[in-house]
Amino acid sequence: MKPVTRYLIPALMGLFALQSPDAGAALTIYQPNSHGKSLTTPVAWGASNNVFFVGAGGTSPSPYTAQSDGAAVFGVGLGDPKKDVGVQISITSIDLTQWQEYSASFQLSRDLGNASAVGVGLQNVMITNGGDSGKSYFVVYSHGVQGNPFIDKTTRESKLTYSIGAGTGAYSKKSPADILHGKGTYGTYVFGNVAYEVAHSFNVITDWSGLNLNAGLSKTFFISKLPIGIVIGVADLTKYSGDGPRLVISGGTGFPF
Repeated sequence: MKPVTRYLIPALMGLFALQSPDAGAALTIYQPNSHGKSLTTPVAWGASNNVFFVGAGGTSPSPYTAQSDGAAVFGVGLGDPKKDVGVQISITSIDLTQWQEYSASFQLSRDLGNASAVGVGLQNVMITNGGDSGKSYFVVYSHGVQGNPFIDKTTRESKLTYSIGAGTGAYSKKSPADILHGKGTYGTYVFGNVAYEVAHSFNVITDWSGLNLNAGLSKTFFISKLPIGIVIGVADLTKYSGDGPRLVISGGTGFPF
C-alpha cells in the first residue's frame, strides 16, 4: 500500500463518529467529538446512514525518496450501525498524475452502545492494473471515554477517544525498501490511536500503525453547514521503519444523500 493512502480515510472518519445518543441514554452517554481521531490507523466509527464523502491527502517526502506523493478518495456510507451494521465503501486514486490506478476498501461497523463501536475491514483491493502492495485486513475497537475530566457537558461529547486493533498487510509487513535497509520484514500487527480535544477546538492525535509512531492535529469546521475535516501531522517518528520523519496532511468532507 502506498504510504499516502493510509492517511486519507482516517482523516475523514471523525466527521461520521456517532453524535446522537440513544434517547434512553441521553443523560449519561457522551458520544465522540467530530474531529479526526487518527492519522494512519482505522477507527470503528465508519461512514453510514447514506453519507457520501470525498477527500485528498499527501506526504512529503515519500519514504526513501525526495519526492512528495498524493492520493484522493471518495466513498459512501450505508446502513445503520445502531440497528444492524454500517457499510463503508471507498475508492482511492493512488496516482494523481495520471488517474489510472484505483483501489477499493470496505468496512463494516457496529455500534455497541456506551460510545463504543467495533469495525472490520478490507483495504487496498486493486480494481485496475498497477499498484505496489497487497490487501490488508483489520479489526478495530473504538471508545469515547466517559466521566470527568474527559467529557464536555456543553457539547455533550467525549473529549478523549481511543482505538485498538490488529491487521495484516499495511499493519504487519514492511516495505521492500525497509527490508533492503535492514529494518526487518514484519511489524507488530497490532495498531492503535488516541485523540484528545484541546480547548474545545481541535484533537491532538497519536497513533501506532503497526510499523511506526505518528502524531498530529485534527480540526473540523463548517462552511454553510458543510463539515470540513483537516488532519496534519508527522509520520515515522521512530527508526522502526522508513528513513525519517515526514509531513502528512489530508482532509475532506461528507454530506448525506
